[in-house]
Amino acid sequence: MIVVVGNPIARAPDAGGGLAGIPAGAAAAAARAGATVQLVGKAGEDRAGDDLMLALARAGVGHAALLRDPAHATPIVVAVDQDAETGDAPTNAPPVTPADPAERPSLDAADVELALRYLPEYTTVVVAEPQPDAVVAIVVDAAAFAGAALLLVVDGAAGGSVPPASAVVFEAPGPDPDGAFATMLGELAAAIDRGTPVAAAFREVEGRLGLTPAGE
Repeated sequence: MIVVVGNPIARAPDAGGGLAGIPAGAAAAAARAGATVQLVGKAGEDRAGDDLMLALARAGVGHAALLRDPAHATPIVVAVDQDAETGDAPTNAPPVTPADPAERPSLDAADVELALRYLPEYTTVVVAEPQPDAVVAIVVDAAAFAGAALLLVVDGAAGGSVPPASAVVFEAPGPDPDGAFATMLGELAAAIDRGTPVAAAFREVEGRLGLTPAGE
């Protein structure tokens, strides 16, 4: 089983509905690839959070460890207007509301520790967005105890603790409007979870998604 750590984002109905953000996108991609997936994160105790739970279920993503936060609003991707001249949608990332991350739910170390204790027999853990050092430390220890593979998305500019040599580490890409990074991350996790060695898993995912390795 794969555990994806990170807060999901809902997509407003007029923006297509469903899931948004790298954690939810990676979890859904891993589920499409045939993996059993649980998402560890937080959503608001609101209508958008309810819609998010339904969207995760439709995507085949377990949410037994998704906490609800009554004090903060579920983040939502909202629709953007088309370009008046070309009729095209903007190519940059669509806006998310609340715009201030402090107004959205956030995970803390206790949340993640409880969730990982609750979830049984996971073999791969994906930290799908940068997290505080205390959260990462909990995940690193839990993955080591379980003998699980570990994929970490980190903020390279922020520094922070040094991940273990056994982890597969990615620098956070910033906006991922077309979901390419999330899909890569989820499919890579699914391949590793099937027992494919990391280098071979990268080649498998690159070939399937048409990705170009760095430096080429």
